[in-house]
Amino acid sequence: MAGARSFPTRGVLNRPRFSPVDVIVFVVIVLLLFGVLRLAHAMNASTATARVTVISTRPSELPYYAARSLLRMFIAFFLSIAFTFVYATAAARSRRARLVLIPLLDILQSVPVLGFLAITITFFIALFPGSVLGLECASIFAIFTSQAWNMTFSMYHSLITEPTELDEAARMFRLTKWERFWRLDVPGSMIGLVWNGMMSFGGGWFFLAASEAISVGNTKYTLPGIGSYVQAAVDKGDLAEVGAAIAVMVIMVVGVNVLFWRPLVAYAEKFRVETSEAAEQPKSYVLNFLRQSRVPGYISRPLRPVGRDLDRATRPFGLAESPLRTFGYKRRSGDVAFTVVTGAVILWGIYRAAVYFDHTAGFSPFIRCLGLGFLTFARVAVVVVASTLIWVPVGAKIGMSPRLSRYAQPVVQVLASFPAILLFPFAIVIFLALGISLNFGGILLMALGAQWYILFNVIAGASAIPTDLRELMDQFRVPWRQKWRQLILPGIFPYYVTGGITAAGGAWNASIVAEIATYGTHHLTASGLGAYIAQATVKGDFPGVLAGIVVMSFYVVVVNRLLWRPLYHLAETKYSL
Repeated sequence: MAGARSFPTRGVLNRPRFSPVDVIVFVVIVLLLFGVLRLAHAMNASTATARVTVISTRPSELPYYAARSLLRMFIAFFLSIAFTFVYATAAARSRRARLVLIPLLDILQSVPVLGFLAITITFFIALFPGSVLGLECASIFAIFTSQAWNMTFSMYHSLITEPTELDEAARMFRLTKWERFWRLDVPGSMIGLVWNGMMSFGGGWFFLAASEAISVGNTKYTLPGIGSYVQAAVDKGDLAEVGAAIAVMVIMVVGVNVLFWRPLVAYAEKFRVETSEAAEQPKSYVLNFLRQSRVPGYISRPLRPVGRDLDRATRPFGLAESPLRTFGYKRRSGDVAFTVVTGAVILWGIYRAAVYFDHTAGFSPFIRCLGLGFLTFARVAVVVVASTLIWVPVGAKIGMSPRLSRYAQPVVQVLASFPAILLFPFAIVIFLALGISLNFGGILLMALGAQWYILFNVIAGASAIPTDLRELMDQFRVPWRQKWRQLILPGIFPYYVTGGITAAGGAWNASIVAEIATYGTHHLTASGLGAYIAQATVKGDFPGVLAGIVVMSFYVVVVNRLLWRPLYHLAETKYSL
């Protein structure tokens, strides 16, 4: 009928057809799941296989080894995300929990990967007797310990520096704990979490060889992976095979960056809190491709009831305590009881440790470890200071310039994700040729794994500075020195503190592999606590390993309490945007 009005609901009930984009995304997901299932099946072989496995250094084996390592990395990464959400939220929202969780986090990040392996491998093997799954769990747990702490510190910093107006808005709208966590805490932490997750993933690559070729006492376990391949090539002294592993690693790192990290960086921009939009936004062709497909929506649809169930479950508990208000509450009786219980647990642990050392090696290892720890501490200090002087200006420039960031971010991501341990054989060759002692060369090897924490956090901090403040500075033609003093340095300071504390922890951890290096028939050793722990682990000297871990934790906790915690408080009270 001419002139008849059309109803706006026409066509609403028509079911959309799959587009070619949907077909491609669906096929890729199916192939990915198929590959994961095939690789997961290989994780359940006999334990005897891992003891006698001879890692082939033929380049044709590299794709399979790379796939096995990549699966371990992503499993550890997703476990780290879950740990970060729980641990950081508990530390930020509960004043009493913070008193225990933050010092414990300082200790955990200082415990070297080999220390976790030496302690946990027996547990995981006993958990899955007769199966290589126990070794796989031990390897994944070791990678997890190199990833989780940095992400946890990042989210904790984001939560304790949440703007007051957002906290008040959450209370005004009477959000439940789950609603606040999912609608405020996670989006507010997203930018820093993505960048630190990227750095944590690179930290996992750094310790991949130690987690796949496990030597404890007289027993050596080897898991197929690119880390164990590199270790086998280094033991043979074949730089060509190491070069082949580097080529595969570059391809894999670039692929992970393009398919995973770059889309996340672009997606995280939607959570930026500012009044004006930047002229140039990070772009990702993969993210744009996924946004054209309806398959991700179909996959996430069954998960929506989970969020509603969590919302209903947490509604009776009301809002989580805000970190901006918990310090005003004085619950003296509860504080006294909490202090008494915590103190009793600590004293009991000290007593049991003292009894253990009295019946084994005595207390003499502690005296030696304190001296060796000071040498390692000096190297860590040099790494942090040098990384600060070099990467703070570079990171601020990258984060403040959208045009430069567009080209520099992929390069930085590849450099940080690239396992620096693959460069160790070439560095050792240079040290031998120039006659450089590992006592000094170890500083460079430690920096290869620790410096990126500062760079990534500074980039994240500079990119998080509101665009309107940048444009205001440019509009008034503020001199660059004044801009650095009044905008850039205060803006990146909270992020730098997070980067500094994790870089220091990463340097302590990296000392395990940087103070004792092997290439072919050449064995270089530096005087330090890292070399002591590595040698004690190989010998199966568990009292020595434990003494080294305790002393390393002591150094880290003391430095954090005297330096980083006051800086954290300054960032929270004075330099929070």
